[in-house]
Amino acid sequence: MSTRWRRTVFKKILIANRGEIACRVIKTAKKLGIKTVAVYSEADKDARHVELADESVCIGPAPSRESYLVMDKIIAACKQTGAEAVHPGYGFLSENEEFARRIEEQGIVFIGPKHYSIAAMGDKIASKKLANEAKVNTIPGWNDAIESAERAVEIARDIGYPVMIKASAGGGGKGLRVAFNDKEAFEGFTSCRNEARNSFGDDRVFIEKFVEEPRHIEIQVLGDAHGNAVYLWERECSIQRRHQKVIEEAPSPFISEETRRAMGAQAVALAKAVKYQSAGTVEFVVGKDQSFYFLEMNTRLQVEHPVTECITGLDLVEQMIRVAAGEKLSFTQDELRREGWAIECRINAEDPFRNFLPSTGRLVKYQPPVQTLEQSVPTLAGEAYEGGAFGGVRVDTGVYEGGEIPMYYDSMIAKLIVHGRDRNDAIAKMREALNAFVIRGISSNIPFQAALLAHPKFVSGDFNTGFIAEHYPTGFRAEDVPHEDPTFLVALAAAVNRKFRDRAAGISGQLPGHGVQIGIDYVVVTLGPEGRHTHTPVSVEANGSVSVKVGDKLYVFRSDWRFGETRIVGACNGQPFAAQVERLGLTIRVTHNGTRIDTLVLSPLGASLHKLMPYKAPPDLSKFLLSPMPGLLVDVAVQPGQQVQAGEKLAVIEAMKMENILVATQDCVVDEILAAKGESLSVDQPIIRFK
Repeated sequence: MSTRWRRTVFKKILIANRGEIACRVIKTAKKLGIKTVAVYSEADKDARHVELADESVCIGPAPSRESYLVMDKIIAACKQTGAEAVHPGYGFLSENEEFARRIEEQGIVFIGPKHYSIAAMGDKIASKKLANEAKVNTIPGWNDAIESAERAVEIARDIGYPVMIKASAGGGGKGLRVAFNDKEAFEGFTSCRNEARNSFGDDRVFIEKFVEEPRHIEIQVLGDAHGNAVYLWERECSIQRRHQKVIEEAPSPFISEETRRAMGAQAVALAKAVKYQSAGTVEFVVGKDQSFYFLEMNTRLQVEHPVTECITGLDLVEQMIRVAAGEKLSFTQDELRREGWAIECRINAEDPFRNFLPSTGRLVKYQPPVQTLEQSVPTLAGEAYEGGAFGGVRVDTGVYEGGEIPMYYDSMIAKLIVHGRDRNDAIAKMREALNAFVIRGISSNIPFQAALLAHPKFVSGDFNTGFIAEHYPTGFRAEDVPHEDPTFLVALAAAVNRKFRDRAAGISGQLPGHGVQIGIDYVVVTLGPEGRHTHTPVSVEANGSVSVKVGDKLYVFRSDWRFGETRIVGACNGQPFAAQVERLGLTIRVTHNGTRIDTLVLSPLGASLHKLMPYKAPPDLSKFLLSPMPGLLVDVAVQPGQQVQAGEKLAVIEAMKMENILVATQDCVVDEILAAKGESLSVDQPIIRFK
């Protein structure tokens, strides 16, 4: 079925994007023998996509509105380099009808749908009307632009709460609110319109019925210029946080074959109605009774496209390029097969323990899990992608160790994809892959991903789009990741400590009678908050393997781990495992399945003396407003001497394309402003002092 060895008519294409998706397109282009041109902002001059491309052109300053969103600069880069076609990736200008039209007018091929298809489907109001005409199920709602917040409340009442308020040009979670009453409808409309105007330059807003207990399931479609269109099964995208997808999988564990075929048929009907030529996605909301309604069509490549590639064996970027070159699809609907189960986790630069605030800075360590886990079957599309084995583990990324995560763009570090025999196999592979994914220098959401994958409701497939809000209503805490065998962590710390003791004992030149002694009995002190530590006696012996006895449990570790490595891979009691260990001074930190512990491995005497150590309380910072993230201070909303009530806005910080409003947690009086508007803040930098 694959056409990967046939050359296309393009000799050179330009990728009008950055980061992971630019790298992804470059890899397929190289496989097809096509030269590539990268564009980059001043903030991305050392970015990975620039290094991978054959040529590169700087298109402006760091803010995307001055670089990646400037059509004239991208068109000029095409002419400068002789690029025959443009792949827009996702985000930025990928669904901009004017950009697609202008590219075509310049005699350059747009690797995506025609501008009239983007216009029809990119506008959510127009797309719903068109879907109705194509006999695609749609949600009850008001599909015309709404002129005022007061009118929005009236419409919401007529439809019946709850309702979803959406910007017509919205996307990526922006310009979207759910309202359960008049107050939320009024405020939600105002916020959506403001966000849409600022993000997309289009403030039209519409309202539709919100389906309770909904699933977000999307159908991948592919059409060509010869009237052919197929669907490539579905993706389950219901695990979302604030309307941003976190985990995607294919197929869905929820829908039946009958529903799958019906959704696919409607998606194809819609694609044909707009003469769709490229890869696209038709999104549906699916009720608990498997009733389904059209949400929108994304006229571009989706972030989560790799899970579809895994189960079909198709390279969607290749298909987009071939369709844009005028080729017919080389397969029919009946020839498409579905194999195994694929899951994707979005690894983002954010701190899950601080309400997912953005985390920017340098990647001090970046070691994907691709060299440690199974890669024993044929690779996707015949080529080894960045850590990508068809049937194993794949990592799509645009970063590298030592690189910077800038504050100007989205927070994605990488996409981690696994392909298993079935869903349980895929979940198990993903958990081990997360264990082996080393990221240091910035925070990531890996602990949160680990918690989701271990949650019984997720494992059973019993979830909907409200899953995260329901199970983590107050945010995410370390205790939300219970380890199934906490003594394993203690034993691993003791085993690693034994390796250090063995090395220390072998150092030459030690004074006779004062050398490092290797004992058997130790106490692992697990460090807790406010001096509440746990003491666990263990016995440790080494003879090739390291045996650790904790109570009545015995753990036998075998590993080729070397000093200085963060990732440890081996076997415990004959079962393979991957974990992370670090020595920080005298502390040994162990991370596994999302749980992290800091330990001291001491002799029994040392442990008894440690119990006598007094607890030193940290300084009281309750009278300061501290910056919870690195970012730009765009507003300080209070003045010295001002009385502030709980919940009142204090400051606004911008990071990774999002505005974060800091509010007062209690009534207080402002004493001094410590940071100026326009200042770049670091984490925990004081902004305001209170009396």
